[in-house]
Amino acid sequence: MKNTLILIALFATSFFAQSQSSINSFMKENYDKFEYFIPMRDGVKLFTLVYMPKDRSKTYPILMNRTCYNASGYANFNTHGHPSDYLVKDLYILVFQDVRGRYMSEGTFDNMRPNIPGNDPKNKTAIDESSDTWDTIDWMVKNLKGNNGSVGIYGISYPGFYSAASLPDAHPALKAVSPQAPISDFFFDDFHHMGAYLQSYTAAFAVFGYQKKDTTRKDWYMPELMRVYGKAPKDAYSYWLKKGPLKNVTSEFHHDNFFWNQIIDHPNYDTFWQKRSLLPHLKNIKPAVMTVGGWFDAEDLFGPINIYKTIEKTSPGAKNTIVMGPWGHGDWADEKAKSTHNHIYFGDSIASFYQKEIEFKFFARYLKDQGTEDMPEAYVFNTGTKKWEKHDVWPPKEAASLQMRFEPNGKLVINKEVSAENAFEYISDPAKPVPYTSQTEGLTFTPRNFMSDDQRQASMRPDVLTFETEVLGDEVTIAGEILAKLKVAMSGTDADFIVKLIDVYPDNHPNYEHNPKNIVMGGYQQLVRSEVFRGRFRNSFEKPEPFVPGQPTDVNVPLQDVLHTFKKGHKIMIQIHSTWFPYIDRNPQKYVDNIYKAEESDFIKSTIKVLGSSVIGAGGQQQPKKGF
Repeated sequence: MKNTLILIALFATSFFAQSQSSINSFMKENYDKFEYFIPMRDGVKLFTLVYMPKDRSKTYPILMNRTCYNASGYANFNTHGHPSDYLVKDLYILVFQDVRGRYMSEGTFDNMRPNIPGNDPKNKTAIDESSDTWDTIDWMVKNLKGNNGSVGIYGISYPGFYSAASLPDAHPALKAVSPQAPISDFFFDDFHHMGAYLQSYTAAFAVFGYQKKDTTRKDWYMPELMRVYGKAPKDAYSYWLKKGPLKNVTSEFHHDNFFWNQIIDHPNYDTFWQKRSLLPHLKNIKPAVMTVGGWFDAEDLFGPINIYKTIEKTSPGAKNTIVMGPWGHGDWADEKAKSTHNHIYFGDSIASFYQKEIEFKFFARYLKDQGTEDMPEAYVFNTGTKKWEKHDVWPPKEAASLQMRFEPNGKLVINKEVSAENAFEYISDPAKPVPYTSQTEGLTFTPRNFMSDDQRQASMRPDVLTFETEVLGDEVTIAGEILAKLKVAMSGTDADFIVKLIDVYPDNHPNYEHNPKNIVMGGYQQLVRSEVFRGRFRNSFEKPEPFVPGQPTDVNVPLQDVLHTFKKGHKIMIQIHSTWFPYIDRNPQKYVDNIYKAEESDFIKSTIKVLGSSVIGAGGQQQPKKGF
């Protein structure tokens, strides 16, 4: 039961710290609470919780959070740290709304509801998250007395998507939007990474794949959650390996789950997924936007980076800022005196700095007209120097471009030509997949700590190629995109490729006092950036194709952006392998049309070669023009 309670907490708002009793007292003394059912253009009513400042002598901006995680959970004068205490004490009209089809709101829920371009309030049937936001704002500015006519929206994770979804055809009163750890496209965020399924997300279907029967303040999915995961295993690796192929998930768990069935019926990036991508609709953006993410976010790293970059391309006149800190998923909402991710210490009170010096000032500037226009284009944390940096553009124009290549005996060289005749091979066995973490973890919503985990356990495996530089005589900074241009050949007809960028600490590096005694930082191989790519999608995510056994083939693996300085005395390491379990599902390595329906007999060993013409490009803009 203890593990079950942990799962339940993760399903809801695990990334929000419980507020201290002082903020509860402050809210009770300074806010009045109201509940409304706001009508949408099609007649559906959305439950909306409103906290209004008691001092009616002033007007206030509206600060709204649209959520699928139960707005009524904020009803006891407790924002659970969301928004921050700094914003609560600065007095806004605080609004929490259940999105369509969730909890107390009417209607039918749809995951990543497709956007309908062109907002027309007279069209009663053309509804999407943008129109629901537009209708809500229009109602609030007309009916909530004491508002100053300016509205801001924020949210983390799925609420981050709802924040970003307010941007297309935005209401004129919407002045400031902060998508935080936002989903932008479910084929690249959360449920998939580069088309590969996140098996670690399987437990989430109990939350996102069932419709409630009536409005409710309770978690209606609890019976399904208890039925499937009532006794959460302590070893997720062994648990999922024993379950076998994903087809067993269908038969044992989620055969009646609408979202699971949508996923298994759409294994490729077809129109079903394309319509659910928000990125093509981020055009002509009017509100100020501050997109926030964590460099160590195992769920939503693609979303914040690509939302920011898309707005930069489509709306060059928009006030568009990106903030990236040394956090996992949503950790900026949870202050810890010692700011760490997994075993790595980054400094003190970094979340508080963000809340007070960045987020607070953003909303004060655009909703209250307080402060000056001094927000940089990119407010980004260097995870190597452990310092904040400000840049006028991201990636920074001055970023050096590095070309990393492989030599025999595990050598990694920078900006040096190597022999294309070299070849490095390993045998990938789906029956013995490479674990995603150095430690045993139980079943979780999505594992988080591994994003900066020690990779020494992987370096020891024969099915992991490992290359490292000599000890660095000078520091090396990578700022911007990373693209692994692999040339591969294999005995099978399909494979995944996991590429990792790793910072190898010197052997005499001191231990951190916050770590358990068994965590030795001398020689620590810290994961800095990693990504998976499902090889069948190398030319098109929409039209997968098998490999020809033995034929050299190009596979581009985008690793997302990074800002990291490898210090003098450290080494740079690259690892390549083809399983990463159970964070990512297992590729059978025998091409099948639909991996979700693969048989046990489809899973085969494959000898995989990485050829010497492969190169890892890092820094600046590296992303491929085709196939992505």
